[in-house]
Amino acid sequence: MNYTLHQLHVFVRIAQNQSVTRAAEELNLTQPAVSIQLKNFQDQFDIPLTEVISRRIYLTDFGREVAQAAETILQAAQAINHKTLAYKGLLYGKLTLSVVSTGKYVMPYFLSGFMQQHAGIELAIDVTNRQKVVDSFANNEVDFALVSILPQHLHVNHLKLMPNKLYLLGSGQPDTAPNGNEPKLLETLPLIFREAGSGTRSMMEKFIDDHQLVVRKRLELTSNEAVKQALLAGLGYSIMPLIGLKNELLTDELRIVPLDGLPRQTTWMLIWHKDKQLSPVAKAYLTYLEANKELIIQHHFDWYERF
Repeated sequence: MNYTLHQLHVFVRIAQNQSVTRAAEELNLTQPAVSIQLKNFQDQFDIPLTEVISRRIYLTDFGREVAQAAETILQAAQAINHKTLAYKGLLYGKLTLSVVSTGKYVMPYFLSGFMQQHAGIELAIDVTNRQKVVDSFANNEVDFALVSILPQHLHVNHLKLMPNKLYLLGSGQPDTAPNGNEPKLLETLPLIFREAGSGTRSMMEKFIDDHQLVVRKRLELTSNEAVKQALLAGLGYSIMPLIGLKNELLTDELRIVPLDGLPRQTTWMLIWHKDKQLSPVAKAYLTYLEANKELIIQHHFDWYERF
């Protein structure tokens, strides 16, 4: 037999997900590439590893035993890598984060310098909506989470990173600016919402509720990127964070609509559970952030202070 560690890794992900498609997504590979690796792995055994029933893939009894053995082999290989790095005096291990979807415009800049300093660290980031971030955090699945609103029902420590400012935004096309700056202006505009569970949506709904407004929802979209494209197309208006809109704001493709009571401001925060025993990697990352966050903001987010 001549299987590779890569084939073992692919097979374990298929076993965990019972899906070639989901395994491909997690591995950042195409579905055909994963299918080819599975076929090449299967070709080395006379006994089937998987079976397909009603278009769903299942492990055979033999496949389950192979998957368990593969996990053991991969863990041993990782241990060898870690020992090699330890002998070199390097920091090693895994850093796991769950990040609210808008945070993808923030978090990479607070990670890149740290990762460049420590080549032995493996990074895993899950970018999703706020509810799923809170759930993964509550289930102790990650070291840290990036949020802009603290979860009230959890006991957390936090490190503030930078402000999160939300304005009413619309297309920068000429002659499209609405008149007035009273909150009731929202009742006359076609509004674009994020999906339920989004932190951006909760902030927008709180502003509407605080001013007892009756508004018209034109669209509901599942990402700030999708909302941005809808705004650029002139489909409506939305209260959303400025982060991620740098180019559109500086080139006047999008326009801030002045509205009393805006901006609403929260703070991007890295949170971790008060009772969690942080790994050496996680502790080193906190130390890095405390020493470097102001320089990171100055270097990458100087444009943000203009608004």
